[in-house]
Amino acid sequence: MGTSACARGALLLVLACFTFSATVGAAEPLSLSRIIDYSLRHNGELGAFREEKGIRDAALVRAGLFPNPSLEVEAASGALTESSAENSVSLGVSQEFLLADKRRKRQNVAERELEIYSLQLADRERTIREEVKMAFYAAILAKKRVELTEQVVLLNRQLLHVAGERLAAGDIPELELNLVKVELNRAEADKITAANALHQREASLAILMGLPPGAPVAIAGEFAGGPGVGTPAELLTRVYNNRPDLKALEAEKSRGDAEIALAGAEGIPNVTAALTFSRERTALDVGSEEVTDTDYLVGVRLSVPIPIFDRNGAGVREARARRNSAETRLSAAKRSIEREFSAAYAGYENSERILSIYKTEIIPQLEENLKLSQEAYRLGEIGILEVIQEQKKFFEVSDGHLTALHDRQTALVKLEAVTASELTGGEK
Repeated sequence: MGTSACARGALLLVLACFTFSATVGAAEPLSLSRIIDYSLRHNGELGAFREEKGIRDAALVRAGLFPNPSLEVEAASGALTESSAENSVSLGVSQEFLLADKRRKRQNVAERELEIYSLQLADRERTIREEVKMAFYAAILAKKRVELTEQVVLLNRQLLHVAGERLAAGDIPELELNLVKVELNRAEADKITAANALHQREASLAILMGLPPGAPVAIAGEFAGGPGVGTPAELLTRVYNNRPDLKALEAEKSRGDAEIALAGAEGIPNVTAALTFSRERTALDVGSEEVTDTDYLVGVRLSVPIPIFDRNGAGVREARARRNSAETRLSAAKRSIEREFSAAYAGYENSERILSIYKTEIIPQLEENLKLSQEAYRLGEIGILEVIQEQKKFFEVSDGHLTALHDRQTALVKLEAVTASELTGGEK
């Protein structure tokens, strides 16, 4: 019985893993575009904020509703005043009528609120894209470092083979062979450290994606350059045209205008009209007899508050203060974003210059020096320490090149986030 239960549990686990793999493609490496698409659909914070749309939708529906009518019923009897024959019953229906176009103005405020929410959601998606891209390229950097450590391990194994041949030929002492073994072991340790760093980066990416706990994630991609990103003037135009947070602040300013209009209208009292129907029975003593009389009355009643003490002046002042606050925040945000853009563009240009130096000057010479030192050691022209030193330099400079590639990529991601646009033709 226990074996059967374990077998069923294992089968369910396999089916769950298969279903998850089919859903997000976790069994195969994920490209940046697929990771971003999955993150936008499953990120927890983003999903919670999407649910808040129902609050704005409800507010818009509420703003368009008319006041409910009121039913009034009144009954009176003379039984307690020894006039049991006298009584009255009245029935009335009253309806409040909104003046000064309050309903439309309330709807206008609710529509602006819904517009602000949509823009805030778009801005959160923009920041999620940036975070996911940063995490993705951090994982790419970690992956490239694993490949670099594997290359260094291979170089040390090749060096160990050459040293072993030279030791067998009596060209070098055993100490040189031991030095190479130490370097190989150290390279193996560096490889393990790099693999652990890659695992940590993939775990951070999985959290942003909203993957279930324990779900594997693998990435596929390269550091992408591409054509020029454009002139600062062109990119700054994109900033003003595309940034959803700026548009949200502009919408807040528009909502402030709508709230001022509504607050002014709220100072005009509404009219309440009522239609009443009543029946009154009265009793009169005529001689020795009591005569009753019944009257049926239909009436109309109008009531309007007199705005002597409160004309909603405080509401108008509050709405104006909100509108002025939104305008001030919009101006401050524009200045802040312009500085953010300047820093991002300068960072991108500097990263391109550094990377160009690596590509054209440092890396070709470094690879040539490594080949020459390996060949010179094989021929016995230089000692083992010179080769080890050259291999260390190869690792350090190659790691610096990877860092430069990553810095250029993150600078491009920041520039894309600032301009709220894709500058390399979209994610691959």
